[in-house]
Amino acid sequence: MRQPEAATMYGKVRGIQDHGINIWRGIPFAAPPTGELRFRAPQPPASWNGVRDAFAFGPVCHQPPDRKGTRFPGGTPVYDEDCLYLNVWAPAGAESLPVMVWIHGGTFLTGAGSQPLFDGAALALSGNVVVVSVNYRLGPFGFLHLAPLGDDYSSNVGLLDQIAALEWTRGNIAGFGGDPQRITVFGESAGSMSIAALLAMPAARGLLTGAIMQSGPSQAFRPEQGEAVALGLLAELGIDRANAGKLLELPAEAIMEAAGRLVQRLTGGSPAMIFQPVVDSLTLPEEPVRAVANGSAAGIPLLIGTNAHEGHYFFREGAQVPAIEESLKVLQQALGTPDLSELASHYPANWEGPAGILTDLFFWGGAIAFAESQLEHGPVWMYRFDWGVKEHPLLLRAVHTAEIPYVFGNMSHLRDLGLAISPPMESLSSSMQNAWIAFAHGGRPGTRDLPWPEYGLTERATLIFDETACVVKDPDPEKRRLVFKYIS
Repeated sequence: MRQPEAATMYGKVRGIQDHGINIWRGIPFAAPPTGELRFRAPQPPASWNGVRDAFAFGPVCHQPPDRKGTRFPGGTPVYDEDCLYLNVWAPAGAESLPVMVWIHGGTFLTGAGSQPLFDGAALALSGNVVVVSVNYRLGPFGFLHLAPLGDDYSSNVGLLDQIAALEWTRGNIAGFGGDPQRITVFGESAGSMSIAALLAMPAARGLLTGAIMQSGPSQAFRPEQGEAVALGLLAELGIDRANAGKLLELPAEAIMEAAGRLVQRLTGGSPAMIFQPVVDSLTLPEEPVRAVANGSAAGIPLLIGTNAHEGHYFFREGAQVPAIEESLKVLQQALGTPDLSELASHYPANWEGPAGILTDLFFWGGAIAFAESQLEHGPVWMYRFDWGVKEHPLLLRAVHTAEIPYVFGNMSHLRDLGLAISPPMESLSSSMQNAWIAFAHGGRPGTRDLPWPEYGLTERATLIFDETACVVKDPDPEKRRLVFKYIS
């Protein structure tokens, strides 16, 4: 088996070649964020002599354990604060190909670029692109608003990790066959919300040429909300504000355990995100959707969309869910919206009501609001993923995350869920891959076989991915107008 080598500004790396794809795993893009670098902006990695083996994924950032084995079905990974690594898949012989950088989701609390679902080999081979997946600090290590406590701390360091990975990509990807002038970021859920923030962050300008946002709108705490979470964690740890420096001395496990208690106390197990980006004068000076409306992402093409039943991933039949009144309170807290009782009257008075509201108000409405914010500054395309698999307990509907294996072409993931891969499923995957690839190559997702007009306020053209893909003008306009009453 060939062992391709690539040169970076920090040293050479040696990967593997498998079925026409060169693969490098576990490349450090920043110094280990440990000791005095905990809760600080990422620093450049140390250089090395000789050739560094890049055969194995790096450690996974600290997060709650994957007890169900859904994120890491091959076994328990190594969890460590030293987790700022990325992975590269490139066609053998690649030269100046478009680059697609994947930012994983997981409510800013879980996940890694090394999850098998995000293997980039099939996408790189079918699309003639270079695929990069990255890690970034999660939970309290990545999204604790500590800047108000003094100059020894930074906020939004998980987002700063993503920027460091993009800087590494721009500076080094040519050695792997990629074009540093054609970098498209794509991500799902918290990964998509991260992209919304990146489009608003001054430090990220010039690092990307296109953005694909899957099932994740603009999301950021106000400064006072972020500070309250930070102080709440200190209280869980028995530390007062004046002694916040003790955060640097505690074992990572102690911080994670305190974060778990805080999350449970504040959310009661609801979908609310306690750790998330926060508006911060030095890193994210404005709420992302407002920054984009003011031109922060001018000239950057945007492809954005949602799944038809996002909320059914979080609220499921037979699962233990709160009564409808309590569910509405949870949603109001999670979404930061006013009283939802009038909106709820348009939805079923059972568990499907909160599921539908979460889908329509947070995911779909948020995506439309973000798309509208960019219309005056760059081209936008909108999609909706509708595909469901009959008789499957989870994928009967187009739930949150359901589109990911189709985008990556990793159909083996669906087989692992007990599905037989049908010709319509393969066709759907090809359609989505071709659109994403076309966007990476030329800044437009339309193809000869699948024309796709831009999104605008008049026709609101939306590509519906289902058994057959088609463009629909302004799907469900009455519901759109209804939910927009609750979007500020």
